[in-house]
Amino acid sequence: MKPIERIAPARIAAGDAARRLCTALALLAALGALALAAPGARGQGTPGVRTAPNVQKPQGTQSDEALTPAARQAEARVRDAETIATLSQEGRLLLARDQVKLDGYAYCSMSVAAAERGDFRESIEAASRALVVARQTENANLAALSRRDLAIAYSYAGDLDDAERYAKEAIAQGEKNPQQVLAPAHKVLGDIAARRGDAAGALTEYRAALATASPRYKPMVLLSITNAQIATGDAAGARATFEQTSNVQETLLAPLYKRIEGNLLLAENQPRAALDAFTASATKGGTDASYDNLWAHEGMGRAYLALGERQKAREAWLTALDDSETIRARFRSDEFKTGLFSDTQTVFEETIALVVEDGDYALAWTLSEKSRSRALLDVVRNRLATNVDETQLNGRALSLDDVKSALAPGEAIVEYHGLPDRMIAWVVRRDGIQGFTLPIPRKEMTLAVSDFRTSIIRGRPQALTYGAKLDALLIQPLGLRANERLVVVPNGALHYMPFQALRNAQGFLIQRHALALAPSASIAVQLVRRQQRIASNLVAFGNPRIAPEFDLPGAEAEVRAIGPLFAQRETFVQGDVTRKTFSDNAPAGRIVHVATHAQADTIDPLHSRVLLAPAKQPADGPDPMLAQDIYNLKFDSVALVTLSACETALGRIERGDEIMGFTRAFFYAGASALLVSMWPVADESTALTMRTFYGSLTKGAEAIDAMRDAQLAVLADKRFAHPFYWAPFDLMGNWRLSVAR
Repeated sequence: MKPIERIAPARIAAGDAARRLCTALALLAALGALALAAPGARGQGTPGVRTAPNVQKPQGTQSDEALTPAARQAEARVRDAETIATLSQEGRLLLARDQVKLDGYAYCSMSVAAAERGDFRESIEAASRALVVARQTENANLAALSRRDLAIAYSYAGDLDDAERYAKEAIAQGEKNPQQVLAPAHKVLGDIAARRGDAAGALTEYRAALATASPRYKPMVLLSITNAQIATGDAAGARATFEQTSNVQETLLAPLYKRIEGNLLLAENQPRAALDAFTASATKGGTDASYDNLWAHEGMGRAYLALGERQKAREAWLTALDDSETIRARFRSDEFKTGLFSDTQTVFEETIALVVEDGDYALAWTLSEKSRSRALLDVVRNRLATNVDETQLNGRALSLDDVKSALAPGEAIVEYHGLPDRMIAWVVRRDGIQGFTLPIPRKEMTLAVSDFRTSIIRGRPQALTYGAKLDALLIQPLGLRANERLVVVPNGALHYMPFQALRNAQGFLIQRHALALAPSASIAVQLVRRQQRIASNLVAFGNPRIAPEFDLPGAEAEVRAIGPLFAQRETFVQGDVTRKTFSDNAPAGRIVHVATHAQADTIDPLHSRVLLAPAKQPADGPDPMLAQDIYNLKFDSVALVTLSACETALGRIERGDEIMGFTRAFFYAGASALLVSMWPVADESTALTMRTFYGSLTKGAEAIDAMRDAQLAVLADKRFAHPFYWAPFDLMGNWRLSVAR
């Protein structure tokens, strides 16, 4: 029996929205004002309140009325975030701000180009402009093309539900332009099916795409059909299709062609010939040589495994990972175009699985650490300012000995790495490392975390049951020592896990252990080596003046209340909470507290934003500070940043790395610790959390203990006994940070 089946209940009628809330977490609603149009909790355009759920009442139904206000509003944002109506409104705003107006087809070209280079939000914004021009000019062909481009952008970004919707809409409108609309849209639907594991469905859509494809587009479609036929077990059909693509051998697709040939030979049970094909796909030079060589060595490893030569397979995959260190390309649309969907994290996973099967948990840990750095680099490379330092951005993967020596007695790093069919866990202490294989498939864990989070955000008593069962799966097997301070390094869906709310017979995990999170063990150690004892100096920002529906009086009261706890303090509220005020004053603080609206962009993490007041009043909307802007801040003197806004810990998960969004941006800027939220927060419980946290910190407690004090204080209040109230905030980074008294 799969372990997670014990805690994944039957899906409920309203489950689709909850599923998207907790697994996709698409919490961005286009541009600032558009995203915040609906009332909600802090960070979501609340008209002055952060409403808390009533968790004491029986929850007998799953109707929308039974949801907590936070859950209703968050799910509404998810439903509305990427709809045609929202994107059209966004497009109108963007067009109005464009100093130079372009032809609608030019916006389509911009959209395709941005998607090709991996700038997904820019691609969607360009397509949104085209959509508006199409309506203004009543151009049905442009309307179909804009939907096609939206489908491509969302597909590349991994938002398969929205990609599917727009592809179907494009097909419904694109009959008069089959080559430019129907073929690509059916191709997107085939790609979606392939990524969902439905090879037969993918094959159906690819064949529909082939029927209307232009001569230039057909080779791409044929390669995708070949992949789908291999996946369905039809090696003979795949061979017949593959033979029709021989003309690509003299093009840029040649290395990809050779890799597919190797995959086909493996499907035909010809591993020796496959090995030769993969070897031939390696290239000697060019800008993509490292990328092509990575996949050549990855294929060679699979061929060696098929030949029963495990040691050679291991060597080939380790060589592939060396190739990954020198990859220059950030994004390879070829993989998406052909339906191959290769990802450098796949090689890490294959190698980790192999070395774990050989019992080498220490090497597997080292590979997991390297994978996290590589994933980050793949996301942000070439998209930040030219003065961003790659070494500083990426951190340095430390040796196991370096990490162990940095830990004090009574401290442990608990690190996870999810594989398709299992999860690997490590416990690193000063005196050694232990490795564990947990029989938890990745998809099942994703559903389990989703159910747990849904029950918390909805204020359901079932949250306690889910927390107990997840504790038994993830914590109990590790044999943790009593009262150890834990630095948890999550992976995949575990980034959305409120670990503090896991529980067993002895209580919640936060009652048994002080907790902090980190993107990787290496980064945790590098952050803890930064400033540890800092001056009592606070710079706080709260309740930016944007519009009445954005007002956050509770946030303003919060920053005024915590100020007296510090020896030095500056507090900015309402119209003073501007980008200029922030950039001029925040770098001077040791602790920067921001109580405002924030949004995590799951389509493009560098577009995650904190919403501030515009310089000119009355405001016509928020002035967003993007995550990519934060990389250029000089926070060398700032030790802790608190984002007391809803869902600031959320964003897009990159396989092998942390959630992309604000976290690494502030770490890069110079902060060594962050306090961030996992879901919409309530005013009273948040105020108690912050007063207790800063009160303990300014009395000399280390950050990890101060965070525990805060959560236990809220938990002890009978009004706030449910995890919704006391568990939303995570401490990330330097867990030993303290304030001089």
